[in-house]
Amino acid sequence: MVVLAVATQLVGGLESAAVTLLNPAFAAFVLVVIVALAAWRMAAVSEAFVWEGGLLTGRRPRVVLAVLLAGITLMHGVAGYYAWAFYDAGSRIFNGPDDSAVQPTPNPSSTPNASSTNETDVIPTPFETPRTVSDRVNILLTGLDSGHDRKHSLSDTLLVVSIDPDARTVVMVSFPRDLSNFPMYYGGTYSGKINSLWTTVRNNPQRYPDGPVSTLGKEIGFLLGVPIHYTAAINLDGFERMVNLVGGVDVVNPKRIDDPTYDWFDGTYGFFLASGKHHLDGRTALAFVRSRKGTGDSDFTRAARQQLLLVAVRNQVTDPKILAKLPAILDAAARTIQTNFPPDRLREFLELSKTIDDQTIQRVVLGPPYAWHPPTNSTGGTYTLQLHMDRLAEVSVQLFGIDSAYYDEVMATPPPTPTPRPGIP
Repeated sequence: MVVLAVATQLVGGLESAAVTLLNPAFAAFVLVVIVALAAWRMAAVSEAFVWEGGLLTGRRPRVVLAVLLAGITLMHGVAGYYAWAFYDAGSRIFNGPDDSAVQPTPNPSSTPNASSTNETDVIPTPFETPRTVSDRVNILLTGLDSGHDRKHSLSDTLLVVSIDPDARTVVMVSFPRDLSNFPMYYGGTYSGKINSLWTTVRNNPQRYPDGPVSTLGKEIGFLLGVPIHYTAAINLDGFERMVNLVGGVDVVNPKRIDDPTYDWFDGTYGFFLASGKHHLDGRTALAFVRSRKGTGDSDFTRAARQQLLLVAVRNQVTDPKILAKLPAILDAAARTIQTNFPPDRLREFLELSKTIDDQTIQRVVLGPPYAWHPPTNSTGGTYTLQLHMDRLAEVSVQLFGIDSAYYDEVMATPPPTPTPRPGIP
């Protein structure tokens, strides 16, 4: 019955099996089963030799028994090693983003101090997470860039993935790193850039008792009008090792990348990649998801490329040819991803993702027309964006319907009266 239970969980193929085993509880169960079966088989073989060979007084029976026991130990040892790799990776990945270990620090010019924010004397009050009518699940993905001997990380990617399992729809909303002067969920206005909020909270725990992870999740949910249920911190630098371990990845670059300013951190600059299909090694894949200053590029085009790479890595990881490298890949994943998403729901969302057409995913970036760029001579020469909160409310209702906290407000507002044009009645 125990073997049947394990087999039932793994019949969905390599991808489903891997996702199931990432649940630390199930991986631990499998590990115990492997050890128990090994002990049972060794005892059964030894007992059979005793019954068939007397007291095993001859040299040949003892040699045969030793070989059989060694084979059992090797077989179950390998299986146990893989099960342990899944258990260890799952335990680290699903441990939730760490306020202290993940330390996003933006450029000094974008870091606010107490005098630059309008909330110095505002102490956070308990925040009541808005309830959704549907079973929608909202996940905040925070992209962190901490490689190449940096002493800090950059939280420049803030992407909300909203999944409605009943309607089988997905919405992605990207918050540009340069958003500033936005309302806080407990009152007041934050005058720094949104990518500096994590650091400001971490450096001022008395002013921000909710902590970096909770504060960022609550604030993003407050602005967007839907609760953030789970958070995932993804360190982009870890992808380089992962990509190399799986032998590189195949991607289709949607448009030419022409970024002469890209820093390779080896004294050279410039990243160029033609549109079309490419096989990327770890170093190039990292540039693929980091570059954002090329002609026609932006934070949003970079975020789209990051999504492409995630899919490419997933496809490569499920290739049976990389089975021998799986423990090392799992270790790299554990160093790359931290989330508080419940592992027992992984398989459910994996199966759901297979039913959703990529073309139906709604994607929005909260740049223009949802935000505007104040003149730099009014911001000390720093590029910033400020939200049009009325337009944000409208798009929230368009994307999430009655689940949006703005729903009653927007639906109660009559549409604007059209301005007559000359010569048109």
